[in-house]
Amino acid sequence: MAYPKLTKKPGAIETAASIAAGELSALEAVDAAIARIEHLDTHINAVVVCDFDRARETAKGMDKSEASDLTPLFGVPMTIKESFDIAGLPTTWGHEAHRDNIATRDSAVVRKLKAAGAIFLGKTNVPPDLADWQSNNPVYGRTNNPHDHDRSPGGSSGGSAAAVASGMVPCEFGTDIGGSVRVPAHFCGVWGHKSSWGIISKEGHDHPLMAGRGAHDGALSIAGPLARNAADLDLLTRLTSERPLEQRRKPISQTRFLALVDHPDCASDEAVRGPIEAALEVLRKAGASVDLTSELLPDLRAQHADYMRMLNVAMARGAPGRNGQRATATDWFNLLDIQYRNELAWAKLFETYDFVLAPPAPVLAVPHRDGRVFDGEIEINGGTVPGASGLCWAGLATFPNLPSTVLPIGATGNLPCGMQVMGPRYADLSTIAAAEAIGQVLHS
Repeated sequence: MAYPKLTKKPGAIETAASIAAGELSALEAVDAAIARIEHLDTHINAVVVCDFDRARETAKGMDKSEASDLTPLFGVPMTIKESFDIAGLPTTWGHEAHRDNIATRDSAVVRKLKAAGAIFLGKTNVPPDLADWQSNNPVYGRTNNPHDHDRSPGGSSGGSAAAVASGMVPCEFGTDIGGSVRVPAHFCGVWGHKSSWGIISKEGHDHPLMAGRGAHDGALSIAGPLARNAADLDLLTRLTSERPLEQRRKPISQTRFLALVDHPDCASDEAVRGPIEAALEVLRKAGASVDLTSELLPDLRAQHADYMRMLNVAMARGAPGRNGQRATATDWFNLLDIQYRNELAWAKLFETYDFVLAPPAPVLAVPHRDGRVFDGEIEINGGTVPGASGLCWAGLATFPNLPSTVLPIGATGNLPCGMQVMGPRYADLSTIAAAEAIGQVLHS
């Protein structure tokens, strides 16, 4: 099985351990990361807001103290998606009109990660309004995929994944409503976790139009980490979760998977199908049970239609759609009822299956283009389909509020391919553990 060329730089836990052991100082870790950004980002353009001076001052202060059990990320340099507030830095969401929107307070995720010892070097690129599978905007320009600079690193957390995949920083944090953590992880060959809805606060992750006023944590959208390994995903999720999470581990040989390779709304390109099917065969040989169909599955075509309706209403905050029609309060409450019934159907399925495996997207990293991927077409198996149809794989876990962990499983040519591991709601640490176990089987 082919695998993409990945960075050999250490992850977050490994970096923290080296600092705690005195093998390097926090300042040395920060300076090394800054040097990598300055060297690599000329060609990638992932870290678009730099905060190097404050990061170095923070590191100098930390070198006068010691790590503790409360600071498992002590001295670890990282970046975060541009849409999260960091006091003193701009939050534009990719809009020129908001270039001067300077945050006055750290977001909840930033506060928690700083309390755990992380040092923020800056912020990474996004598409306007976080609404594309590219990371290109009038403020900061275009981010390139580290594996192929003519292709997208994904979106909307594309800068996040590119920074991790290229070796600039060991870990990152993004958000996901339409695959915005999972697709960049898949496109760039890193690990990403879409958390169960509501477990990680998105306070301080507000559109600039709401700056200083605060906003309700919208339906479907979540915050979640990106990293180079499962252990870092686990730690970042634990550190930021608002509720205690339990982890259940099973040997692969005792695990029952339901694998979905195609969706009724969008086929999978052979460049994705090939690595997925190869991975499934390895799992079968390791003793896992892998079914390809089940009568327990909800109607996926209906689920996708309902997801797209809810997604469009949530993203537009109830403004009229392209047809000029506005969703009513009754429409919204009906959608909530449909979503709840869909959650129940998935919960019933997980009484039989431990996890569901699926592609994060129907294609590998897409070539750069003008305009949004969702407004054009994507090529699948020699033909073209509407770009928005690819969102069916994102909605698979998003609409029922489920956790989903993406791990890199292989490559087609020089382009990485990932697979998402879905589980019951709030089983976040279990999906991460299952992804780790799958990775160990595939990469052994």
